Amino acid sequence: MFEQDIDPVFGSLALSAIAAALPLVLLFVLLGVFKVRAPFAALSALALSIVLAIVGWNMPPVQALSAAGAGVFYGFFPILWILINALWVYRLTVVTPWFEVFGRTIRSVSDDLRILSILIAFCFGALLESLAGFGAPVAISAAMLLAAGMAPLKAALVSLLANTAPVAFGALAAPVIALAGVTGLPLHDLASMAGRQTPFIAVLVPLILVFLVDGRRGVRQTWPVALVAGIVFGLAQFVTSNFFAVELTDVVAAVATIAAVLLMLRVWQPAELVGISGAVEAGAPAVQRPPVREVLMSIAPYLIIMIVFSIAQIPAVKQWLAVSGTVTFPWPGLDVVTAAGEPAGAQTMHFDTLKATGTLLLISGVLTALLYRIVPRTALKAYGSTLHQLRWTIVTVSSVLGLSFVMNLSGQATSLGVALASAGGFFVVLSPIIGWIGVALTGSDTSSNVLFGPVQVAAAEQVGLPPVLMAAANSSAGVLGKMLSVQNLAVAAAAVGMVGSEGTLLRKLLTWSLGLLALITVLIVLQSIPGALGWMVP
Repeated sequence: MFEQDIDPVFGSLALSAIAAALPLVLLFVLLGVFKVRAPFAALSALALSIVLAIVGWNMPPVQALSAAGAGVFYGFFPILWILINALWVYRLTVVTPWFEVFGRTIRSVSDDLRILSILIAFCFGALLESLAGFGAPVAISAAMLLAAGMAPLKAALVSLLANTAPVAFGALAAPVIALAGVTGLPLHDLASMAGRQTPFIAVLVPLILVFLVDGRRGVRQTWPVALVAGIVFGLAQFVTSNFFAVELTDVVAAVATIAAVLLMLRVWQPAELVGISGAVEAGAPAVQRPPVREVLMSIAPYLIIMIVFSIAQIPAVKQWLAVSGTVTFPWPGLDVVTAAGEPAGAQTMHFDTLKATGTLLLISGVLTALLYRIVPRTALKAYGSTLHQLRWTIVTVSSVLGLSFVMNLSGQATSLGVALASAGGFFVVLSPIIGWIGVALTGSDTSSNVLFGPVQVAAAEQVGLPPVLMAAANSSAGVLGKMLSVQNLAVAAAAVGMVGSEGTLLRKLLTWSLGLLALITVLIVLQSIPGALGWMVP
């Protein structure tokens, strides 16, 4: 049995925290400064975390390697299993004439790439996030923007940045539900608190998207529709999470925003249209919409995805899938307890075969192939091409999840979190940063909440801050680190055919991520002060 130690480095919590942060620092420095390719940066950080676990935290070598193996397994199932099948569905459309029809269908809604960035990345991406998450919204949104004619780098940037506002309530509110599970706080209170934080980010995201596509001119010409999209999305998030079903928060927000944007486009258009060939005056002939049957056939894969996921959420079906296809087993070679003597998490694997998001995407792909009458040989060839395209992404994602598990099980993550929590009243400023680091590391708001949620609550109780506020801050601020997570960067780069450009994406998104983090940190600080916005805390 291995017992975690919070301050193993010379008995100093500060030195232990600095040592624990080294793999994360190495990862981001290699990516952002030295422009090392993501798989090699991730492997280097993983190797360093294993060495630190063995030498610094006295973790038995076999258990350290086993922890890395558990992370690699989790990287494959569910994360890579989702990504591979999501991109396979996209490739099935590319090998048919329907891909070109889909591009014309998108451009017939609006020929303006700025408007499409809102409709596809922000609205439709949020709908995908509400159902799937784990990189699928980024991959599919980026592919759709490419089909509309957006440059690959811009498509990747827009898709990554758009995948922020819906994440806290993504995958049917899995992050908030997980947070309630590990903290013991009421789900309704946590959902309500998060629903009083993320809408402020949602209002800004569409404005940033049009800026990424077309700079200041984009904001000047399209701010009305961008503002409408952000306000409707944020308001729907607030109302649904506070007064209705938390699981449906993003579904309601996405559908309401799509309807609002489409209705507004009937009565308002920007002064210029910015399309593939540049800016043209409004009123120029738009791309003619294909016949209704062709439109339905071109968007059929995405309709199939939504139908399959919706059926899987029917209580009776959901229960059958869970009972029939869930395998639970202790990961071999691990016997870890926390410093408090309790069994550490992440030692038991829950392997969903039938209800897994990746499996549902695989079923959607098979149905798409049948509908499009794609012969099995062509479908299998497309699957092989997908695996080849993602070969380096597979290495990157597996390595980063291995890093996450080693840091968690060795005690490095706890040392880092406890050190940050020892800052007293200043912890209210550090709390959002902890969530941001957690998501940037794991690529998952759910994982970050599981990792740092209990630390947030314990620290809040020690320094007299509202536990619900600090726990929700971990989730709401954490989503802003998702655009920088190596997994998501690798997903976006692969989706637009720019594998190896993860460092470029990181550098271009870092300022936006930090800027939005600063804004939500100010909001959370004000919410912690009774005389300011303290009334917003449930």
